[in-house]
Amino acid sequence: MTASDDAQLSTRRTLFVVIENWLDRERDQTPLWLPVGIGFGIAFWQFFGTSAWTGLAMACAALLIFGFLAPIHGRLRQLTRMAAIAILLGFFLIAFRSNTVAQPVLGKIWIGEFYGQIEAVENISARNVYRLRLATGSSSDLPPFVRVNLSPEQYQNDFQPGAIIRLRARLLPPAGPSLPGGYDFARRAWFQQIGATGTALGEVQLFQKADGDAWFATHRTALTEHILVSMPQGSGAIGAALVTGDQGHISPADAQAMRDSGLAHLLSISGLHVTAVVGFIFIAVSRLLSLSSWLALRIPIPVVAAATSALAALGYTLLTGAEVPTVRSCIAAILILIALAMGRDALTLRLVAFGAMLVLIFWPEAMAGPSFQLSFAAVATIVVMHDLPIVKRFTERRDESFFIKMARAVVSLIITGIAIEIVLTPIALFHFHKAGLYGALANVAAIPMTTFIIMPLEALALVFDLVGLGQPFWWMAGQGIAAILALAHAVSGLLGAVTMMPEMPIWAFGTFVVGALIFGLLTTSVRYCGVALCLFGIIFMVMAPRPDILVTGDGKHLALVSKDGDVALLRGRAGEFMRGMIFEKAGSDTEAIQIEDWPGAECTADNCVVVLEGEDRSWTLLATRTRNPIPSMEMAAACKRVDIVVSDRWLPKSCRPKWIKLDRRLLEQTGGLAFYLDTQHVVTANENSRHLPWVQAAHAARAANGTYQ
Repeated sequence: MTASDDAQLSTRRTLFVVIENWLDRERDQTPLWLPVGIGFGIAFWQFFGTSAWTGLAMACAALLIFGFLAPIHGRLRQLTRMAAIAILLGFFLIAFRSNTVAQPVLGKIWIGEFYGQIEAVENISARNVYRLRLATGSSSDLPPFVRVNLSPEQYQNDFQPGAIIRLRARLLPPAGPSLPGGYDFARRAWFQQIGATGTALGEVQLFQKADGDAWFATHRTALTEHILVSMPQGSGAIGAALVTGDQGHISPADAQAMRDSGLAHLLSISGLHVTAVVGFIFIAVSRLLSLSSWLALRIPIPVVAAATSALAALGYTLLTGAEVPTVRSCIAAILILIALAMGRDALTLRLVAFGAMLVLIFWPEAMAGPSFQLSFAAVATIVVMHDLPIVKRFTERRDESFFIKMARAVVSLIITGIAIEIVLTPIALFHFHKAGLYGALANVAAIPMTTFIIMPLEALALVFDLVGLGQPFWWMAGQGIAAILALAHAVSGLLGAVTMMPEMPIWAFGTFVVGALIFGLLTTSVRYCGVALCLFGIIFMVMAPRPDILVTGDGKHLALVSKDGDVALLRGRAGEFMRGMIFEKAGSDTEAIQIEDWPGAECTADNCVVVLEGEDRSWTLLATRTRNPIPSMEMAAACKRVDIVVSDRWLPKSCRPKWIKLDRRLLEQTGGLAFYLDTQHVVTANENSRHLPWVQAAHAARAANGTYQ
C-alpha cells in the first residue's frame, strides 16, 4: 500500500468518524426522518410512476452499499438501512394504493338513462346543488361509481344513502388540470374511485328507498338542518360546518372572506375542531368524576377521561364524514390522549412524526395535497417553536401578576401565529397561488373564540336541546360566529390583505420543504443550513415569472398577461371558475379587460390578431373565438403571417405559423399551456403526467371509444 493509499484511507476514516459523532448527537432525532423517507418514496412515484421502480431500487441499493462502507455498529449504517427501506416502502405503498382503487373511467361524453344506488349525499345550498355519489352496478356500461349534481327541484328527501334512483344524466370524464399546475380533479377522482361526473337531466325518480343502514350520514344531514334552523340567520352555515363539517351552505362571499383573511382552516374539520371536542370532553369528565372522592380514590380519572375523549373523537370523526384530514386529526388526538393517560409529554415531534407515518401508510396519496402539508407543517411549527430555548424562557411559568401573564400569553400566541404564517405561506402560495398576509393577527382572535367559546356553546346547545332549552346557547354561539365573520370581512378588505404569485417551479418549493425539514428535525448547528435552503427556495419562488399567454386545454379560453399583472381574456363571458383559475395562474388580482382593449390587438367577431412585445422581439398571435367556418386558403394565409395560432377547432394542415399551431388535435395531447415568450419556453399541463395511472386510464378509455386523436 502506497503513501497516497494510506492518506485516502485515513481521510475516509476521519470522515466517517465526523459523521458518526454528528449522528450520535442527533440520535434522538433519527426516528423523525422515517416518515420523511416514506414521503420521498411517494414523491418519486408521483414524478416518475411505477415503471421507474428499478431505478429507485438501484439507488436504494447504492445507498445500502455506501452504508456498508461505514463501521459495522455505527449509526450511519443503521441510517442508510432505514432510509432505503423507508423510501422503498413509500414507493410501494402509493403504487399499491393506486392499484387497489383503480376503476374504469369514462372515455367520452355520455348521455343516457341508468339506475344508481346512492352512496353519499352532499347538500351545497350556497350553489343550489345536491351532489350524489352513485354506484352504477356491474351490469351498467358506465364506470362503477359516478358523481351527479341535482338541482333542488330534482332532489327528494328520500334520496338518502342506500336508496336506488333512476335518472337521465349527461356525464363527462373526470377533468384534469385546465392549465399547467392547475387543480387536478382527475387525480382526486381516481383515489375516490369516481369514473365520471355530470348533471342530471329532467326528473329523477326514486326506485327503491334506503334500507336505513346509513345511520351516520342520515343523522349528519338532520343535525346540519337542525343547526341551520336553530342559529341566527347568517351564522348557521358556519355553525353547521364546525359541528358536522358540511360547508355547502356557506355563501361564496363569506367563504372568500374567510380564505382571504387566513381563517379558512376554521371551516374544515381538522385538528382545531377535534382538539376542542376532545379537550371539552376530557376536562368535563375529569371535573365531574373528581367531584366524588369515592370515585377519585378508586378509579384512574385521567385514564377514564382519556378513554371517554377518545370515543368522543371517534364519534365526531364519523359524524363529520370521516374525511382524511379529520381522520388524521383523530389519530393525533388519540395518540395525545394515550400520552396523557401514561403521564408522558402530550405533544412532541415524535408524536407528530408517528401520526404522519400512519397517514402515509393508509392514505399515501394525501401527501401531495395541501391539507396534509399545511396541517402537519402547522403542528410541527408549534412544537419546534416552543422547543427553542429563547421561547421556552419567555413562556415558562413564573410568579407575576395576572395582567402580565395574559400579556405574555398573547405575545406568545402572536409569535407562534407569525411563525406558522411564515412556514405555511410558501405552501399556500405553491398550491393556491394566493395567501392572506394578516392571517396571524386574525387567528389570534378567531382561534381562541372558536375553540373556547363557539364550539363549547354549540356542544352545550346540543345537550340542552334534549330538554328544549338549547336556544340561548345557539344565540350566543351565533353572535361569536357573526364576530368572526365581521373580522374576516374587515381583514380581507384591508390594503394588501392577499398576495398572489404565478406558477412556481416545483424544485424551488422542494428546496424550501427540505430546508424546513432540516431546521425542524435537527438540533445541532447543522439545522441552520436549513434556514439557508428555505431562503433560497423562497427567493426563487418569488422570482417566478408571470406567463405571457395562458391557453386552457379545450382551446376556448385564452388570456394575455402583462408584466404588471394585467389580464385580457379572449372570451369576456368566461365563468367565475375559469376566471379565478386564470388569475391564479397569472398571479394577478386585477380586473380582466377585453382582448380588444389590449395594446396591439385587432379583432373581428371571429378572431383576434395581437402583437405582443417581448424583450428581444415582438410576437404575433392569432386566436379564433367562434365556430364559424373560415375558408382554408384564407386561414392558411393568416397563419403564415403569425408566430402562434390558437383555436378550439381542428385546423387544416395548410395552416403553418412560424412557431406553434395550437388546434384541437394538439391540445388533446398537451392540455393547457403557459407561454413564456422571452425565453421561448412553453409549459404544458400534460407534459409530466403521462405516467400517472389516471391519465393512462383516460387515454385508454378514449382510445377504446375511438375519440383519441
